[in-house]
Amino acid sequence: MGIVQIAIVLIVLILLVKPIGTYVYHVFSNKQNRSDAVFGPFENLLYKLIGLKSFAGMTWKAYALSVLLTNVVLVGIGYIVLRTQNLLPVNPSGIDGMEETLAFNTIISFVTNTNLQHYSGETGLSYFSQMAVIMMMMFTSAATGFSVAIAFIRGLTSRGTTIGNFFQDFVKAHTRIFIPAAVLVTLVLVALQVPQTLQSTINVTTLEGDTQSIAIGPVASLEAIKHIGTNGGGFFGANSSHPFENPSPLTNVIQILSMWLLPAALPYAYGLFSGNRKQGWVVFSAMMTLFLLFLTTVYIAETRGNPVINELGIDASQGSMEGKEVRFGIPQSALFTAVTTAATTGTVNNMHDTLTPIGGLVPLAEMMLNVVFGGKGVGIVNMLMYAILGVFLAGLMVGRTPEFLGRKIEPKEMKLIAIVILVHPLIILGPTAIAFLTELGQGSITNPGFHGITQVLYEFASSAANNGSGFEGLADNTPFWNIATGIVMLMGRYVSMIAMLAVAGSLAAKQWVPETIGTFRTDNGLFAGILIGTVLIIGALTFLPAVVLGPIAEQLTLR
Repeated sequence: MGIVQIAIVLIVLILLVKPIGTYVYHVFSNKQNRSDAVFGPFENLLYKLIGLKSFAGMTWKAYALSVLLTNVVLVGIGYIVLRTQNLLPVNPSGIDGMEETLAFNTIISFVTNTNLQHYSGETGLSYFSQMAVIMMMMFTSAATGFSVAIAFIRGLTSRGTTIGNFFQDFVKAHTRIFIPAAVLVTLVLVALQVPQTLQSTINVTTLEGDTQSIAIGPVASLEAIKHIGTNGGGFFGANSSHPFENPSPLTNVIQILSMWLLPAALPYAYGLFSGNRKQGWVVFSAMMTLFLLFLTTVYIAETRGNPVINELGIDASQGSMEGKEVRFGIPQSALFTAVTTAATTGTVNNMHDTLTPIGGLVPLAEMMLNVVFGGKGVGIVNMLMYAILGVFLAGLMVGRTPEFLGRKIEPKEMKLIAIVILVHPLIILGPTAIAFLTELGQGSITNPGFHGITQVLYEFASSAANNGSGFEGLADNTPFWNIATGIVMLMGRYVSMIAMLAVAGSLAAKQWVPETIGTFRTDNGLFAGILIGTVLIIGALTFLPAVVLGPIAEQLTLR
């Protein structure tokens, strides 16, 4: 039955990829379509409010600058609100202003679409902060990443010299994608008993006669956008394992599909932009193959359970249920684990720290590769980067200038791609080493040995991949961890974003080269295999030694 549950979700996803991808293409192709009559008037009003008078396409530099300046303004506003939330309205629980390094970490976390939480939502934030900062950032960070992904796709597929207008893309991402989807999912979650209220904490008398305070709030609306925007985080500290955030297996499936659909649909939209749907299906098949590999691994690992528990003669027929909710069991917990790190969402319905060592390796590896569907644009951009790299390597093998979608791949593009490939492991492995070399880092590690290595490695991998899930047990709310992960989140988001926009701009400016009989095809099964191989080889070369010291070594000690 567990496999049947997983199969149903996979089938539903695959059936929805084409219609969702087609809709995304129509939204950002900037061609007239029927949705203009619905959203056009509201968008025109927004354009007037922000003073946007020209919809002319931008160069990659102008696009990147627009992204950065918009995000800087949002960071400034959000930081002030978090620091002064005790003075602002809609704070029925009287929560104090956030400490400065924690406020820095939190605002960077949410503007970068990471949503790493070094605080507990129900005690660390007022309702106003949850709505005006956290939920606002969940919309804007998702729209930013989505816009950059679309701009990158335009650079690869169009025959123009620009990659689109950021502000137009940013507004459309809100009005036609995230806001309508969030409203719909919110209503569904409310109907399924997820709270949505501004009422203060409820005080109840327990059966023993004690008084218990139960935190509630605008939970359903936050749950909707946190998954649709692949944001992660949670209204409550327990995240989507909390019965108010995720009360039933049905809400669990809705949350899985909410965070998975748009990333899975982007490859199909890419195929439509390129004028060759096979291009999109090749990328999708490569992503799905990698995903199924990881899902199978975590499912088998958690089903078999902990070898030490099994040797004690304890009944472990249900698998490793430590840290998991009984209402979800192994199947929906394993699927959620694989999806949340594949889609770089970071929300969790079970504690990744309590996964078996090999089970815990799966979310860690998915964040290290950062191409298995990815979040709002991350996966498709990184996978297309590997596609360009794969074409370049194949071209070198046959002795001809590599081409990708009618553009010649030259040293400039490869240098930028090399920056992206090298920065990702650098900002994971470098800070991990520093944490072990300093007392400030070591003092937060609560599990000695191999598991402690995985804790630290996971924290920085989650930050670099803009995922946000945590290998809990790490005492991370300290100035060292708040500042260190904040810097990693910034670099993980913006260095790769700017570099890939530069690649898009460079390719867009090149003269289109017609396809010939000697052109290396990128729309068949052979190229899908090359794409998967490129991802796995580079991932192994950069991260395998660190992984051996963590989860693999821990697994070997259990035998």
